[in-house]
Amino acid sequence: MRRELLVPKLGLTMTEGVLVEWMVKPGEAFKAGQGLFVVESEKAANEIGAEDDGVLGETLAEVGATLPCGTVIGYWEDGQAGDCVASSPAFANGVQAPFPIGTQAAPVLVAEPGVASGNTATSPSASGSGSRIPVTPLARRLAQQKGVDLHSVTGSGPSGRIRARDVLAAEAMPQSALVPSPHCALGTTATQAAQPAACLREPSNLERTIAQRLTQAKQQIPHFYLSVEAEVSALMALRSQLNAEQSRHRLTLNHFVLAAVGQALEAMPEVNRVWTDEGILSLGASDVGMAVSTEKGLMVPVLRAIGQQTLGSIAGQSADLISRAQAGRLGGAEMQGGAITVSNAGMHDVTYMTSIINPGQAMILGVGSVREVFRPDGDGQPVIRREMGMVLSADHRVLDGVTALKFLKRVVQALSQPMGLLVA
Repeated sequence: MRRELLVPKLGLTMTEGVLVEWMVKPGEAFKAGQGLFVVESEKAANEIGAEDDGVLGETLAEVGATLPCGTVIGYWEDGQAGDCVASSPAFANGVQAPFPIGTQAAPVLVAEPGVASGNTATSPSASGSGSRIPVTPLARRLAQQKGVDLHSVTGSGPSGRIRARDVLAAEAMPQSALVPSPHCALGTTATQAAQPAACLREPSNLERTIAQRLTQAKQQIPHFYLSVEAEVSALMALRSQLNAEQSRHRLTLNHFVLAAVGQALEAMPEVNRVWTDEGILSLGASDVGMAVSTEKGLMVPVLRAIGQQTLGSIAGQSADLISRAQAGRLGGAEMQGGAITVSNAGMHDVTYMTSIINPGQAMILGVGSVREVFRPDGDGQPVIRREMGMVLSADHRVLDGVTALKFLKRVVQALSQPMGLLVA
């Protein structure tokens, strides 16, 4: 029986995905659970497995294409492998031929000299230099037609693969502005030697998606902001004592902030909710996102039910998620959920940070550096205090100012009197 392969929806906020790889070739048999293709959302690349044994039929989408969720990208047969291939007119002598889809025919992949089978090819450039470049067949043909040297084109596809839009962008760009390198660097032009050359490149699919999502969040989510200072002298002393007494988990200030946010969510379930197209969704667990800087951009893995965990457990879970985020090994499910994210920039010497709410959530807490300031004591005498600036960005569709401020004050109180954070 012929069945469809669709771009999956891998989270509440996902609207489109990028086809990164076909893991099975047309006509090839596969087993249930075997990976068929890889789709990249705005947060992670996800391997999509087969739901049953079968044979891959035709593929309708090219690697690197950005596709809306629910798009049909191919077909597969759920019968026996031999029967499927033998009975299917799409595979004659191992070559893909036109396959009817309703009243339309699927695109035919025609082999050309120098083009490998599949959706992409590695081919000599249009200049005939003989070096081999990862390039899609369409991009290669366009380069030949328009006389574009592929060595001067920066690829925006996976692993730097050159796509058709890269060739068109290179054709439109003045030759003096092109830098024959995949990176922006010092270059030369005909009129100005050894000067910094302008470098225009296509954003990666992940960069483009992040930009679109954050622009959408800033435009469509009615943000409001609350800024406070938390007195953390006692917290820093407690942290030093705990780290001196044990070496299993080195506690950071961020672990205490995450614990304080988790406990505040447990105490105020009315703030643990998010806005969706279907209505206001109340969440059951005190899940908290944690912003992590990686080479690919900012990732937000989510720690689960941390309002009920010990500091040691939070530290262990955080270390694991940070390590896998920086290695690019996070699954899509690990970056879904939670009403709030903690974004700590304290290590970068900043007093306050006003952040954009992560799409799909309702709050983000920007955490600044610890500052030593003089404050008057009960007798009016100046005393040095250690204070940490925090800014809560909140979604006004879900929270009002009073409720958000009560939540933020709970976080501040927990950090100012940190002994309560030792009890999960």
